[in-house]
Amino acid sequence: MTNRFEAVIFDWAGTTVDYGCFAPVRAFQEAFKEFGVTPTMDETRKPMGMLKHDHINTMLHMNRIARAWEDAHGAAPTDADVDAVYSHFEPKLLSILDNYADPKPGVVEAVAALREAGIKIGSTTGYTDKMMEIVVPKAAENGYSPDFWISPDGTNGFGRPYPYMVFKNLEKLGVTDVRRAAKVGDTLSDIREGKNAGVFTIGVTEGSSQMALSQDEFEALDEAGKAQARAAARTAFVNAGADAVIDTMAELPTLLAQLA
Repeated sequence: MTNRFEAVIFDWAGTTVDYGCFAPVRAFQEAFKEFGVTPTMDETRKPMGMLKHDHINTMLHMNRIARAWEDAHGAAPTDADVDAVYSHFEPKLLSILDNYADPKPGVVEAVAALREAGIKIGSTTGYTDKMMEIVVPKAAENGYSPDFWISPDGTNGFGRPYPYMVFKNLEKLGVTDVRRAAKVGDTLSDIREGKNAGVFTIGVTEGSSQMALSQDEFEALDEAGKAQARAAARTAFVNAGADAVIDTMAELPTLLAQLA
């Protein structure tokens, strides 16, 4: 039987590496604190998956953060303020990224199974090229290396939810039809990117930014707590338009084989 899928396009942090997507969260929160504003975990994670500059812009224009900024600085946030926060964010993230490039459980095995089935492995990210120059070789050392990756730097700054990074993957990997590709991600921005590109779009719950738990925090939950955390993430992905939701990457090869 011919496999329906020619390629799978993965996100990076929270999907294939960095369980819980904590590297950017920590850098965002520290950067904002330097400007006298302390964002909540929910506020920090809501735009996750976007190009990081766009992410900061989105956060700065959230009602509570905008008011806190005005209280701290005497004026509403401007484009120059977005640049200023980003200028603090980027070096913080670059300094810690190499500690957040371990593949999530099941990723290396799932990718091997997909390749065994003749499926190519692509990827998109909210990181910049400079960030990926740290993450990509480190992930490769740890056993994960996709056939192609691209950041918004390769699409004129148009990151998620625009579909262009997915389109670049389809072109580079020689995919014959958008319906023969799947996008896998851990944020609502990932789901919107996949839907906008017309590919089969899958959310992954455990270790996702959407779930927002570290591996230790998740494993410390009782079974009911784990089920509740999975269900909440699943609902969010479905509401964003996901075609399917898996809990772990180990489920992906079987899901795609069933869809063939």
